Amino acid sequence: MKQGEFIKKLPVSAVIDLKDIITVEDQQVSSLTLVQRPNLAMTLLSLDKGTSIGGHSSPGDAMVNVLSGQTEITIGDDKYTVHTGESIVMPANVPHALYATEAFQMLLVVVKPNP
Repeated sequence: MKQGEFIKKLPVSAVIDLKDIITVEDQQVSSLTLVQRPNLAMTLLSLDKGTSIGGHSSPGDAMVNVLSGQTEITIGDDKYTVHTGESIVMPANVPHALYATEAFQMLLVVVKPNP
């Protein structure tokens, strides 16, 4: 599999379904880092039903694109249900958490200020 110079672990010049790249594992949170730079990160994640990523914040804006399933995302004091094909942006420096109301897969893109 030929990879790109900057986006790793994905084939180049090929049509892919990101859901096929990261599978949902029983009662696990799984991740696959595609890009990790000082000001940009792209990660595929999967969470089985009932698993979560606890409250934390990031110095950058974080966009979640749900590839399959459904998640409840808390941003500050507000809760949002995000379904397959939907996205949400979690603003920088605001605490957020994710809970898998169903098993789900997502692409996470975090954009941080330049160092």
